[in-house]
Amino acid sequence: MSRMDGFCGVDVVSVEPLEPRLLRLVFSDGCRATVDLDGIVVDYCGVFAPLLDPSFFRRVDVSRDLGTVVWPNGADIAPETLRAAAAPPALPPSK
Repeated sequence: MSRMDGFCGVDVVSVEPLEPRLLRLVFSDGCRATVDLDGIVVDYCGVFAPLLDPSFFRRVDVSRDLGTVVWPNGADIAPETLRAAAAPPALPPSK
C-alpha cells in the first residue's frame, strides 16, 4: 500500500517553518495551508519539547515515507491532523 492509499489520501509534499511555531504546507493535491502547531500540540513535552526551541523547530522536513512533517528527533504529525488544523482552511489548488 502506498502512502496515497492512506486514511486521508493527501500527503504533505512541502514545508516551510515560520515563527513562532507555524508551518506553511503544500499538500500532494496542490492545496496550501498555514498551520499553527500550538493548536495541535497540547503539551510540548516528550518528543515535542524540542519544538519550543526556534532553531530546532526550523529543522522540520518532509518524510516521503510518512507523507508528513518530521523533525530530527522523530517527532511527526499525521497529515490529516495538519489538514484539519489548517488556518485559514486549506486553499484549493490554483488553476
